[in-house]
Amino acid sequence: MSTADSVLSGVLGVLALAGGALVFVVDSMARATFCLLVSLACVGGVVTVLGLPYLGVVIVLMMVMEMVIMAVFMIAYMMNPAGLMPMSMLHNKRGSLAVSAAVFAALVAGIFATHWPDRTGARPRDTTLQIGMSLMGGQMLTMVVLGFVLLATMVGATVLATQRGRYDRFGDDLDQRPADDPAGGGVGR
Repeated sequence: MSTADSVLSGVLGVLALAGGALVFVVDSMARATFCLLVSLACVGGVVTVLGLPYLGVVIVLMMVMEMVIMAVFMIAYMMNPAGLMPMSMLHNKRGSLAVSAAVFAALVAGIFATHWPDRTGARPRDTTLQIGMSLMGGQMLTMVVLGFVLLATMVGATVLATQRGRYDRFGDDLDQRPADDPAGGGVGR
């Protein structure tokens, strides 16, 4: 790892810790959600810097979508306005502090007490292929096909849920101007 990679990894690590700490400092669930998003995006950056770009990008994409969906549902369905009302993210402060301190101490002790093996072989050229094979093994083709099937299902569901298509809006020859839109006050309005 080069010096620039080490510095970038350190900066992203500090930002991830700061974002994680801010989750418990800010006073609303929506703000805590976006602090957690920043923290997990920085974790994805660290994984990318460590030489696993595919996994890092997957972490970032997954966390962005998860946190945005969570924020949207909070804004849409929470009793307080958009999850922005002041509240405390901490419950049972003494007990949770004791448990978290004990778990942290055990994890740090485990890191230093473990005998880490030395690398026996050369680093693979394509880490993305290696992690894909180790995660999915012989099921790679199945997962790729399932991905396309899910995409086709989402597109099909969207098309079937839409009452109007481009031919309804612009006419059979797509030459009807302005478009016949419900909100636009077009031809049929």
